[in-house]
This record gives sequence, C-alpha cells and structure tokens, in this order.
Amino acid sequence: MKAVVMAGGEGSRLRPLTINRPKPMVPLADRPVMAHIFELLKLHGITEIIVTVQYLASIIQDFFGDGSALGLNITYSVEETPLGTAGSVKNAEDLLQEPFLVISGDALTDINLSNIINYHNEKQSLVTVALKRVDNPLDYGVVIMQENGCIKQFLEKPSWGEVFSDTVNTGIYIIDPKVFNYFQRGQNVDWSKDIFPLLLQEGENLFGYVTDGYWTDIGTIEAYIRATADYLHGRVQLPRFGTHIGGDIWVGGEYEIAPDARLYGPIFLGHGVKIKGAVTIHGPSVIRDYNIVDTQATIDRSIIWRNSYIGERAELRGAIVTRQSNIKSRALLFEGAVVGDYTIVNAGAVINAGVKIWPSKEIDEGATIMTSIIWGAQGRRVLFGRFGITGLVNIDITPEFCAKLGAAYGGTLPKGSTVLINRDAHYTPRMLKRAIISGLPSAGINVADVSTVPIPVARYMVQATNAAGGIHVRLSPFDNRVVDIKFFDHRGLDIDSSVERTIENVFFREDYRRVYLDEIGRIRYLNGIDKTYIGGFLQPLQVEAIQSTANQFSIVVDYANANASDIASTVLRRLGCNVVELNANLNEKRIFQTPTEFNAGMDQLASIVPVLHAEIGVRLDPGGEKMFIVDDRGRRLSDLQTLAALTEMLMRCYNGGTIAVPVSAPRAFEEIARRHGGRIVRTRANLAALMQTAAANRHFLLLGDSVGNLIFPSFYPIADGLFAMVKLMELLALQQIKLSAIVDELPSYHMAQTKVPCRWELKGKVMRMLNEQYANPEIDQIDGVKIDFGEAWVLLQPDPEGPFFRIIAEGSSAEQAHALTEKYAEIVMSLQ
Repeated sequence: MKAVVMAGGEGSRLRPLTINRPKPMVPLADRPVMAHIFELLKLHGITEIIVTVQYLASIIQDFFGDGSALGLNITYSVEETPLGTAGSVKNAEDLLQEPFLVISGDALTDINLSNIINYHNEKQSLVTVALKRVDNPLDYGVVIMQENGCIKQFLEKPSWGEVFSDTVNTGIYIIDPKVFNYFQRGQNVDWSKDIFPLLLQEGENLFGYVTDGYWTDIGTIEAYIRATADYLHGRVQLPRFGTHIGGDIWVGGEYEIAPDARLYGPIFLGHGVKIKGAVTIHGPSVIRDYNIVDTQATIDRSIIWRNSYIGERAELRGAIVTRQSNIKSRALLFEGAVVGDYTIVNAGAVINAGVKIWPSKEIDEGATIMTSIIWGAQGRRVLFGRFGITGLVNIDITPEFCAKLGAAYGGTLPKGSTVLINRDAHYTPRMLKRAIISGLPSAGINVADVSTVPIPVARYMVQATNAAGGIHVRLSPFDNRVVDIKFFDHRGLDIDSSVERTIENVFFREDYRRVYLDEIGRIRYLNGIDKTYIGGFLQPLQVEAIQSTANQFSIVVDYANANASDIASTVLRRLGCNVVELNANLNEKRIFQTPTEFNAGMDQLASIVPVLHAEIGVRLDPGGEKMFIVDDRGRRLSDLQTLAALTEMLMRCYNGGTIAVPVSAPRAFEEIARRHGGRIVRTRANLAALMQTAAANRHFLLLGDSVGNLIFPSFYPIADGLFAMVKLMELLALQQIKLSAIVDELPSYHMAQTKVPCRWELKGKVMRMLNEQYANPEIDQIDGVKIDFGEAWVLLQPDPEGPFFRIIAEGSSAEQAHALTEKYAEIVMSLQ
C-alpha cells in the first residue's frame, strides 16, 4: 500500500517556529515531526510514499530527497496554490491506482496502521477514518458513529453544545481511489469538511476505527511542548534515535558534559552539545546539535534547537529557543516564551511568560520584554561598541560575517587602497582574520598582512606604510569566548564614529562593491616590521642615558606568552639591559588568562623582583598596549599608581609640562603638578578619545587612564606598553632613583566606586535629572556628571556597555568616599 503524507501546512498557530520552515519540518526531539511519521510508516511496511507539499516546499524536498537514505521511495506532489487536504491528494491522483493511506505530516502518533488497514479490508469500505477518544474535543473534528462502526456525521470543531461524542478525527484515512470520482482536480476542498459529508449524502458507507495508540496534532506551541515531553517520557512507541547513557538521558552523537553539571532526565542531547560547569538541566528538555550551555546556566523543561548559545547563569524555564540564537549571560526566559531564529537576547534581559520573539531580532541588555516582538521591531543595526566589533566566536562573529565585514569596510575606501591587517596569536582570531582578508580584495582593496604583532606595532605600521587603514582581530582580554575586531584609520588610531556608521550602512544594506577581475586586490605579507618600528621607537628616547646605567639596571619582564617578546627583547638587548625574561615563548593557549591566573602571575613577578635585586618588574598585556608594574621592593602598583609615578618623574625631569588624566582620577595629580609647576588636563576615560587628544597635542608629556593605557605622544599617539616600559627605564636612569622612592612620595588619596542597575531607556532621563539638580556650571562636565564638595567629589557616569551607572567618589577618608558612593547610588536608583 502507498501512503500520502500531507505536508503543505504553514502552521500559522505555531509561529514563530514556522516562519522559516513548513510545519512538518519543526524538529521534535531528535528529528523533524514528519520524520517520525516516516518511521511509523516503515514499521508497518509502507515504503512507497507520496508527499504533498506547498508552503516552503523546497525545504522538505532538500531534506528528505528521494527517501533512499531512509529506506523509502518518496515522490513529491507540489501544489502551486493551497488545495486543501483533499485537493492536494487529488493532485497526485495519477500515482494512486489502488487503496492508499493518507496521514498528516505534522502530527505525532504511534497508531497501529496495520490494524486500520486490516479493518478497512474487512469492511470493504470506500473510506476508513482512524479515530481517537480525547478529553477535550473542541479543537478537533468530532465523528459520530453507529454501533457497527459506520460513520453517521462529521462535526468540524464544534462548540460544547454540539459535542455529542469524544471521538475525533485523527486525519489518518484509508481511501479507495473511487473517491476521486466525486470532485474535480484543482478544487480547494477538505476531506472532513467537504468530501466525507458529500459521500455520506450520496449514501456511501464510511467506517471509523477507534484506536488506542498515541496521537496528538502539533497545531499550537502548547501542543508542541506537550508532544515533546510525551516523546521524551517514552509515551510514544516509536524508534528512538541515539544512545541512552543512563539517568533517562539520550545523546545523538558526541557530547561534552562537565563533571559538576547536574542533569535530571528525560533529556535529549544532540551531536556536538557542550554542557559546561555547574549547569543544571531538568527534563523534559531537548538540547539539539551543536548547542553550548555555558557555566551555571539553568535549563528547565525547555527546548533548544540547533547551533544556539546559552550564556553563563542564563535561565530557561519552559521556553523554546530556535535555531542559531544567542541567549547571553543572566538572561531569563519564562514559561511559554519563544525566541525565533537568529535572535540575540543580550545579557540580563528578561523575556516574560508567553512572549514570542520573531526571527532576527536583538533584545537590549537588561531589557524586560512583556509583549511579543513581531514586525517592525528591528534586529541589530549597530555593529560597533566600545572595543570595536565584539561578539562570541562562531555565534555572533562567524567566518561568513567576517567576509561580509571585510567587503563592507573595503567598499568605504578608494579602490586600490591598502589595508594593514593583524591578529593576536590565538587560533580563533586567525580563523576570523582570514575570513576578513577574503572580503577585502573583492572590493578592490590590497591587503598588507603583518601576521601577528603587538597592537601598537600594527598601529605604527599603518602610518609607516601609508596604508588607508588597519584591522586587528584579538581575543577579548575579558572573556576567552569573545573576539574584538578593531579598525584603525590612516594614522593607526581608532576610526571615528562617522566611519563606523558608514561601514554599518554598507554592511546592513549589503551594498558591497564588487570589482572587475583585474581590479581585485592583492594580498602580501609585510617585511621589515621590526626594523621600521624599532627605528621610530628609539628616536625620542635618550638611549645613551639608558645604556650608561644598563650594567647596573636589572629588569624582570613577563611577556605573558604573547607576541611582544620578539620585539621587546630585541629593543632591550640593543639597550644593553640586564633582563630576566619570563613566559617569553609564544603559547596561544595562555593568551587569555582569568583574573586568578593574572594575579598569580603578578604575585610571582612580585616575589622574583626583590630576590634578584631588580629595579622594576614589568608584565606586558597580551596585546602589548599596557604594562603592569612591580617596584624594586616587590610591591604591585595599581594602574593609577603607575600613572601617578610617571607623572611625578616626567614633571621632575621636564620641569613641569602637561599631562592628561581621566576625569575619574584623584586630585593627587593636581598636587603633583603644583609641586613642579606643571598642568593637569582632564579627559574622557576612553582610549579612542585619549588617542585623538594625543594626536592633537603632541607636546603633552603623557596621557593615561585608570585601566593601564599610557600614551607618550613624543613617540606616537597610541597606547604602547613596550614604549612605556622603556620610557620608565629612561626616567629612572636619568634621575638615578628607585621606583619605590617615587611611589613613597606620591600624595595619598581615598577613592571608592560602585555601580547600580539602570535600564537603557532610563539613562537619558536620569542624566537629565542629575544635570538639572547637581551640575555645576563652573565645572566642565567632560564624562558624566561630577559633583564637587571641596575636599570631596563624586562622579556619576552612565556605563557605555551595559544597563548601569558607575558611581566614583573621592573623599578625605575611605569612609567618606564609600559613604558618597552609597548615597548617590541610592539617588540614581530613586531617579528611575
């Protein structure tokens, strides 16, 4: 017997699950719903199958093909327009010369088809309808039968007053081809609503067969969740795919489960799933292929389709996350929430119960979504953030994303221009850099590849080679799952916001410039990088002063297994310094270090320096932009202490001068300037802004921030940890002084800081009210609102990356500073 599987449904009540796929292709546990139907047919020896398709037909055809991989022979009957359940089968009439079985491709059932076929043959019926008794028949077609099984009446989705039976139509029929004589090809007609009542009217005998097997129509989100749970609980007697590993947990291939993860079945894990540390999963839950559930996340009775990411401490409770979606850290999804394909739910966002997010949307960090987001709610339309373009590797930022990004950036530059490209030593930036390179030549842009050098070297080489711009791909220093893609202008400085918007416009419009064959850009590897950089590096330094004390000057340098070791060691050897090198070998596995690992490294450095009687200990960050200092007594200096010590030494050496520090720095800097007749300029605490200020004020001695970025414009207006290290050595050599003595003479200060939550949409209101109530017209409001109390001050800054306000205060004592942060944190909360 042949079977006709009806697979033309759009599944409008299942949206957004069915936006990008037909209803029968919605995955249920380990495979699409229709694949379960095929398994049922095979169990009963039915392998000749005709599939009627209409909505997104190619998806079904591409997935199943001719059925040979499943041991089936599948033929497709394509409807150009919807023809109804009977009209679609009539469309395949030429293939149906004998009694055939009709079954829906979007139901889950284990009904015994052999019994129905035998019953049909026994009754010699024109049509046999498989029936099922249900508790609530309102959503189904009710069938009323006589005692001998002959059907008396069909009632399509009756009201309670019309419910004369709890026996409903399952949509499974055995039909004799003679039925086709009763209606014409091309008509839009249904079996139960049109044809079967017509047959009864014509006096034909139709029989019903009441089955006790499992059957459910997957017509709603609730029914889909219920069917998935029933399948996982083993209530559906169909073949299970995969391997049972105990605890009612099934896996569909390779998997990774952390030892401290807690899983309580029934659970299905697809191929390539990674369950990280301290994750908790309660069944019934499905986590399909190539999903990552990150540390301390909680999954409870939820369904996650392929290639999605669930971030740290995120919680899913009775929710559905569809394909290639990104649920970031601390996000909460409640009962019945559905997240459509390619959607990003940013950190701390809350999706309330029953909310449905249509595909390709982005939910702001910290947002609370109480109503469904369907049409008109735009997805991501901003690429650039504080650190360039930032995202999770292979989730937010993929190779295909990077190829398009390279083409978009190239399209903003004149044809024939050159872009210098660099990366750090880790393997993930390597992959993404190559993808970016593939996009640039397509827009007519030449590529100068410097392989992997420190960031300040790449910045310097952009201007040294007259490149139109530069790109650096790095592993984020804050999270080893994240990469940053940084763009430089022709000077090697960060591009400004107008250029960022231009790149975004090309990227989102997909308005890529595709040049003709002979205009495609060339790719070359740049030579002579060390010679060019070191030549410029040494020029503003008093090399003789350093060399004259080199024999007495010992330094311990920790290269952090990054790529600064080659160039830095060359410079130090040329200066004749006595250097003890730590972690000088490149090791891509140690490019990123946790705060614990970083502190352990700094503690090791602090213990080594006094033992070796070294003048200083320096640890360079993996990008080469920052240095972290230990003095000759083994004391670790904070970033602000390092900035203050350099300020003191520079103003001593140059009899004053101008130094720029962030608006959040303590007043100790003004006290240092007063000692030496110097001047302190307050700036925004933003590296891009610092570099622009440095470029416009090359006479400044130093510009720095509170997180370790140091710019010496006399060399080049960029943050350069390598140059800062050697400049510190020069200052110590010129003044013949120990760093510990400088640190001991620094003015004392007392600071405290905290942060308070503030939703994105409220930040503007809070800033306006703070300005109205507290802004002092005599104080330049450079970055946030600063309130001056004479001996103390407090700074209120909206965080540029998250839904927070930062509260920073300085007081005459630690207690006063702490009290100020607490007081103004409460004020910021009250203004919301």
